[in-house]
Amino acid sequence: MTETAHFIAEDGARLAYRDEGQGLPLLCLPGLTRSMADFDYLIPHLPPLRLIRLDYRGRGESDWTGAATYTVEQEAKDAVALLNHLGVAKAAILGTSRGGLIGMVLGAVARDRVLGLCLNDVGPEIAREGLARISDYVGRNPAGRTYEGFADRLSRSPGFEGVPMSRWLEEARKLAVETPDGLRIPYDPVLREAFLKAFDGPPVDLWPLFDALAGLPLALIRGANSDLLSSESTQKMRDRRPDMAFAEVPGRAHIPFLDEPEAVALIRAFLKGLA
Repeated sequence: MTETAHFIAEDGARLAYRDEGQGLPLLCLPGLTRSMADFDYLIPHLPPLRLIRLDYRGRGESDWTGAATYTVEQEAKDAVALLNHLGVAKAAILGTSRGGLIGMVLGAVARDRVLGLCLNDVGPEIAREGLARISDYVGRNPAGRTYEGFADRLSRSPGFEGVPMSRWLEEARKLAVETPDGLRIPYDPVLREAFLKAFDGPPVDLWPLFDALAGLPLALIRGANSDLLSSESTQKMRDRRPDMAFAEVPGRAHIPFLDEPEAVALIRAFLKGLA
């Protein structure tokens, strides 16, 4: 596997990425607190292509640059900067949660760089219930001292069914770092400030971003038990975009892991339509 590389953003931030394979460029954008490792489960199921992954500033192996810079708008600019750095004129985008919001921004403001967008359990209406759950943990170190204990707690996450403990242990290793002082989050804790500022601020109408995707190939994956993307919001999206490919993953809340058969089939079909 290709090792992590870095490029320098316009403001001097050193951001981590991986660029692997050849063919159709697929830019994978992870969730709020996550890293490029979000897509490890999917990789074995992808057809041959050029896989590009990014650690947002403040996450993974990228520089910590402060709460004011941890915004969807800045992260969208960083994604374009990465494409520029790699000389990629256009890419398909697979966005998980926060990454899907960034993908919608790119579809609106940098449409000429986007081949198509696949959203993983996110849309223009984000349920407050799901955001409140995220606000409980973002920026806070997990309780306990071991991955095994953390995995056990993760295994009790509501809405997930039939997930083996081995998967939860993999998740624990992605979501925390073991230290002599206990588990620590692998991202800048002040991400909490940025999240709460948006959470406590006035509601933002994201439907114009979604509508701006008109004409771009679009796909949506939803966890059947998601508390972030409701079935009602999903239906609104499908009504506005009848051509949008759609798959619902049973036994998954927010977020599907993307190696479920339903998710794999949709992603492969989405990519085939772009090739």
